[in-house]
Amino acid sequence: MVKIAVVGPESTGKSTLAEALARHYGTVCVPEYAREYCRDLKGNYSLQDELNMFYGQLALERSLIPLAQNNLLICDTMFLTIKVWCDYLFGDTPSVVTDKLKSAHYDLYLLMDIDLPWVDDPLRDFPHLREHFMQVWHDELRAISARYKVISGLGKDRLENAIAATRGFVPA
Repeated sequence: MVKIAVVGPESTGKSTLAEALARHYGTVCVPEYAREYCRDLKGNYSLQDELNMFYGQLALERSLIPLAQNNLLICDTMFLTIKVWCDYLFGDTPSVVTDKLKSAHYDLYLLMDIDLPWVDDPLRDFPHLREHFMQVWHDELRAISARYKVISGLGKDRLENAIAATRGFVPA
């Protein structure tokens, strides 16, 4: 099973691109568990919320693997996001998350560039920190020796750039 994770800072088109890639390749897209989880939260996130989202994302991905077609799974983010947020919000990440990073395998990460305009959303918090989080994502992906490509472009160009980046990773 080839797994491609679409990751990056807030408001960079991750969900839109992940869904479009899954349609293009005729497979399933694992949605971002945190989006649904956070809709009902009142106030600030807790460390326990982050752990709940970690376990929820893993369970959601596991549950959708049997539905994947063409030996390909597209993930709208993955649990490395939990590490990014835990480090930023709480100054550290629980070992259960960092330990899982050592064994998790994704064949390719598509890091969404911050070249899209910010779109306000009740679940987005840091429009002024996009450059900071872009650097954090580069650092985190390098730290796990991930194969990744930055995806830029507006409109259809962004999808075409992602399709070009996935050539050689997607099963024939």
